[in-house]
Amino acid sequence: MKKILDRMEQELRAAFTACGYDEKFAKVVLSNRPDLCEYQCNGAMAAAKAYKKKPIDIANAVVEELVRDTEHPVFAEAAAVMPGFINLKLSGEFLAQYMGEMAAAEKLGLEAPEKPETIIVDYGGANVAKPLHVGHLRAAIIGESIKRMGRFLGHHMIGDVHLGDWGLQMGLIIEELRDRKPELVYFDESFQGEYPSEAPFTISELEEIYPAASAKSKEDETFKERAHQATLKLQKGYGPFRAIWKHIMEVSVADLKKNYSNLNVEFDLWKGESDAEPYIDGMIQMLVDKGLAYESQGALVVDVAEESDTKEIPPCLVRKSDGASLYATSDLATIVEREQDFQPDRYIYVVDKRQAMHFEQVFRVSKKAGIVKPDTAMVFLGFGTMNGKDGKPFKTREGGVMRLEKLISDIDEAVFDRIMENRTVSEGEARETAKIVGLAALKYGDLSNQAAKDYIFDVDRFISFEGNTGPYILYTIVRIKSILNKYKENGGTVTEEALEKKILGAEGSGKALMLLLSRYSEVLETSFAETAPHKICQYIYELANGFNSFYHDTKILTEPDEAVKDSYIGLITLTKRVLETCIGLLGIEAPERM
Repeated sequence: MKKILDRMEQELRAAFTACGYDEKFAKVVLSNRPDLCEYQCNGAMAAAKAYKKKPIDIANAVVEELVRDTEHPVFAEAAAVMPGFINLKLSGEFLAQYMGEMAAAEKLGLEAPEKPETIIVDYGGANVAKPLHVGHLRAAIIGESIKRMGRFLGHHMIGDVHLGDWGLQMGLIIEELRDRKPELVYFDESFQGEYPSEAPFTISELEEIYPAASAKSKEDETFKERAHQATLKLQKGYGPFRAIWKHIMEVSVADLKKNYSNLNVEFDLWKGESDAEPYIDGMIQMLVDKGLAYESQGALVVDVAEESDTKEIPPCLVRKSDGASLYATSDLATIVEREQDFQPDRYIYVVDKRQAMHFEQVFRVSKKAGIVKPDTAMVFLGFGTMNGKDGKPFKTREGGVMRLEKLISDIDEAVFDRIMENRTVSEGEARETAKIVGLAALKYGDLSNQAAKDYIFDVDRFISFEGNTGPYILYTIVRIKSILNKYKENGGTVTEEALEKKILGAEGSGKALMLLLSRYSEVLETSFAETAPHKICQYIYELANGFNSFYHDTKILTEPDEAVKDSYIGLITLTKRVLETCIGLLGIEAPERM
């Protein structure tokens, strides 16, 4: 099903061509003066230069051609205004017909991509053996939204958590475990049997071991060196340490899956830095053989600067002087693995924006070395910081980094208190509803901001049932559900077919709502193309406002004309479907009641 802009441009192209002008000038855009018109075409301005004519003369000729079809008009009004703009208003009949087509079409008329892509989304990035904290929030929910958007549009999306599971923290945990439990068989060099299948620690113990070991390493150089050596032994395949590592992974990943699930975030791959290890030696050798990697002060580097650079891009360090790997080494080897397994058409990395230089270097090495094809898109979606009201990175009252499950619990409790202020449901139902609404408040509060920007985390504002918030969007959906339930209780049958049969008015809030609904496909495609979930948030906020204006202006259930009432029901049913589809792409669900 064609987008509404495509339908309009089809009419404009025919009109420009009939007047003897190139159809390329028939570009339609949303009006920046909605008080004057709904859409506009500025093509006559550009055509005037090409054809050496006055733009107003071209605009007048095109408008005259547009209004010839009076039997099935797309436009209720088309007007040429100085110096050569074409102002457009859609006909209510055409809009109502378009609504009916949306309602009847799969995915509400969203067209499948001409060439579906295989796209890797690298997001999450949690470190094992550590609890998720607020710093992990943005990568998780932005990445999840991008993945859902692409999948809904028809692309093959592969979400990878890319765990930090292979660095010094492993050696620190191993050596701290040795100090605490030296009797474990992993530290008995004479042990010959099978290592235990059950971990010698719980997730709670593991989460306490790492910070203790980290603190010790900063004060005890001997311990730090032991941890470094343990890490090297682990990476070289030392059996006892590999066994401990497997325990760490099993216990930690199970906990991470639970916590990500609480965010309604899922991954297709649970890969980590360790999975890249087998590819590192071959990748390094390839860079050397191609003459790209060279020694600099004992380390191995690749030059990635280009003549067109406006700022300095330093060489990419791919191996330290002591032979150790770095993040760049692991990230490049991971790309080698992904190319072997999936041959992606596009990569999207959802990472803190402060990592921009690192990924610029990695992407350039990937292209320069031929690890990826020249036309493979490599997108760095860098996100800003979630800050407290003081404008600094969000902390607990004690000044520490808040655990993510604590943040979710706090916001759920705040929503519960808000629901209970106007108690219309049982306490049990309020608790369940608070979980749904709390998560919506948290995710929408984040996603409604442009990803690259820092934002202030304000619980009171996020949980408000008014304004541009998650609860306001959900409350709008619940309000529509309530109307539809009452309609069914009164014997009505909810259907969207009536949209095709009854014009919902040429002007007013009904038409305004239809105009908003008609932008659905365009918004979804643009939001994904620009990796911009905030554009979906912006759209559904406008759509929720549009519905609420229609609701306040219109007696929906008491409308005496049954055909008109059916048409209203069809329109709000379509509105509910669009809203629910869009919040689903943000990883948000709506409750039945609030």
